[in-house]
Amino acid sequence: MTDRPSARKAHKSPTPYLGGVVIVLGVLLPSAVLVSGDGRLRTLVLASLAIALLGFADDVRPLSASTRLIVEGLAATAVVTTGGRIHLFENPLDYLLPVLWIVVITNSFNLLDNMDGAAAGVASVTGAVLAIPAFMVGQRSVGVLLLALACGCAGFLPHNWAPARIFMGDAGSLFIGFVIAVSAVLVCASSRHEVIVAAPLMVTFVATVDTCVVLVARHRAGRPLMLGGTDHVSHRLRRLGLSTWQVAAVLSATAAFTCLAAIPVIRGWVPAFIPLAFVAGAGALLVWLLQKVPVYTAHDETSPGPA
Repeated sequence: MTDRPSARKAHKSPTPYLGGVVIVLGVLLPSAVLVSGDGRLRTLVLASLAIALLGFADDVRPLSASTRLIVEGLAATAVVTTGGRIHLFENPLDYLLPVLWIVVITNSFNLLDNMDGAAAGVASVTGAVLAIPAFMVGQRSVGVLLLALACGCAGFLPHNWAPARIFMGDAGSLFIGFVIAVSAVLVCASSRHEVIVAAPLMVTFVATVDTCVVLVARHRAGRPLMLGGTDHVSHRLRRLGLSTWQVAAVLSATAAFTCLAAIPVIRGWVPAFIPLAFVAGAGALLVWLLQKVPVYTAHDETSPGPA
């Protein structure tokens, strides 16, 4: 089972893409053993496993967008109803919004997996840093899962570093996105209103900006939003002269910075609206600036395909 080169992909030779299966096993098995008596973690493990199986099925034979969204929505709902409810409106929106956000971020990490070392590097630092506030606020089971995720992705990274010998596939990228998105919600669910908005955005800054860059670019170019292509942040950085490993390093360092900056926000040591305004402004500026990097040519394919 290999990912073959095409006009919409950056790699040059067929590459195996089931590395995500090993990441999933390396994360879920030790987590389940270490915190076996925690009902919330049990739900999170089962929901994450469902997402991994969804990604594996998509690797074997591409699924429709509606099928993916339904399964992702059900998995997110299961987690939110067992402890992921936020407290913003005190009505059903407190359940609906985190479910939608989890689904969006899950797919954002799927989109981020577009260059050697990028998704695994970002996930490694995000899991390791987000585990710190998880333990601080008493979310021990979430912290254990995040540390396992960081270690699993770090173990995979040498095999995925440029030039990659194996890809993680949708089984890995969807699983990683789901675990990080759910963990951010669980860590911040009981926080103040502004923290609930600011901290998850900071933790997922790289994936969120990448998704916004792609959606804006494809809309402006009149291209189908689900059309795959080399128009992500990583590809634009390559156009600016960075090597593949430098791109992965820059994205990982950015994720480390924004995740570390989220810790004092989650703990209430700094007013959340200040970093929220900074991150939102920086994100919008990056989306605008990266649109100026040319990525489309007259020879691009225009038939729909996986993003």
